[in-house]
Amino acid sequence: MRLSRFFLPILKENPKEAEIASHRLMLRAGMMRQEAAGIYAWLPLGLRVLKKIEQIVREEQNRAGALELLMPTLQLADLWRESGRYDAYGPEMLRITDRHKRELLFGPTNEEMITEIFRAYVKSYKSLPLNLYHIQWKFRDEQTRIPSTSTRRRRGVPTTRCSSPICAPLHGWD
Repeated sequence: MRLSRFFLPILKENPKEAEIASHRLMLRAGMMRQEAAGIYAWLPLGLRVLKKIEQIVREEQNRAGALELLMPTLQLADLWRESGRYDAYGPEMLRITDRHKRELLFGPTNEEMITEIFRAYVKSYKSLPLNLYHIQWKFRDEQTRIPSTSTRRRRGVPTTRCSSPICAPLHGWD
């Protein structure tokens, strides 16, 4: 596609809400649009970069013998209660109830779910070692500023309050 036809809404001025250099540059370069604090729309250029990074991570994980899977963003609250982290996680966890009155949550991480998958399907040591990974969105409603220990990142993609970072963790069992 010709650059003259490419959707690339660059900004001439630094956005006032952008404090981190990488955040300012990505907004100004037209890679993303900030909808609200921690909520971003990935624009065509940023999405292309994001997909290339995902592909590099995917190739390296596959080369190392890991297997990719995809898990849902919504998770059952019972799984988190069993691990003891449902109440411990605090108000940062977004909890909902569906029309069937089941308690669900938007997964801030997938450790509980991947452990349940492993527990349900791996029945013998002969299945080991097993390395599983996933590349997907997470939801974290983090506090924006905590005195002395800020949760705001200093480099890379901003992932503060109400963020949806893409993570690519590898979970391994020997």
